[in-house]
Amino acid sequence: MDLATLIGLVGAAVLVGASVIMGTSPEVFMNATGLLLVVGGSLFVVLAKFSITQFKFAFKAAARAFKFQLPSIQESIEELVELSKIARREGMIALESREVNSPFLKKGLQMLADGFSADMIKEMMEKERLLTLERNEAGGQVFSALGEVSPAMGMIGTLVGLVQMLSNMGDPSLIGPAMAVALLTTLYGAMIATMIATPLADKLWVRMRQEAKMQELWIDALLAIKGDKNPRVLEQMLTIYLPPEHRSEEGSEERTAAGKQG
Repeated sequence: MDLATLIGLVGAAVLVGASVIMGTSPEVFMNATGLLLVVGGSLFVVLAKFSITQFKFAFKAAARAFKFQLPSIQESIEELVELSKIARREGMIALESREVNSPFLKKGLQMLADGFSADMIKEMMEKERLLTLERNEAGGQVFSALGEVSPAMGMIGTLVGLVQMLSNMGDPSLIGPAMAVALLTTLYGAMIATMIATPLADKLWVRMRQEAKMQELWIDALLAIKGDKNPRVLEQMLTIYLPPEHRSEEGSEERTAAGKQG
């Protein structure tokens, strides 16, 4: 569970809710007409921009903002080094029975066990990586579009409310509801964009980049294992994916160990 996403969204909602409760009755901020116009209108406009498949996938992908199970780069490197040792000791066929959490990596290990050539492995895994990237991009694009559309729909609701108010100036009982629609639709649009759509879109972009980077690491490792690279050479090759400060720490530890051995 990604606590940053959960705490951020819930914290923002709590603060807004507290300011509403402390100021006046929460019922004042509830307007069915405004909600219908902004929420429903925004979703329909976004749907018009994408296919139904992309639209549905985006809301499934939103769960990735809260729950994401990619291993850390260091953990993945350690796992891949162990897989490399198994391949050298027991042969490629032994990789077929190894349990890994990623379907992407599992597919690559299956190809190694089946004896695919390095070129074929690289070509197929790169295609898989690009298709995954494309699917993930769709989720971020849908929520980015929702973040752009909802404030505009809020402004449309404001204009509708103002027109209704001005057209009924002779009946004071109708001015209040029309003014409520005019003001609350702007609030609804701003809240959807600022507190839901934009944060989710940004987090999905972050997730997409993390997964793409991890898949690149896995492809490099699979090709190195296919080329029968020494596990220690593989480990050194993959450390390029670590942040520079972690690489330098590992390098200093290795130099210290080498000095003690000498």
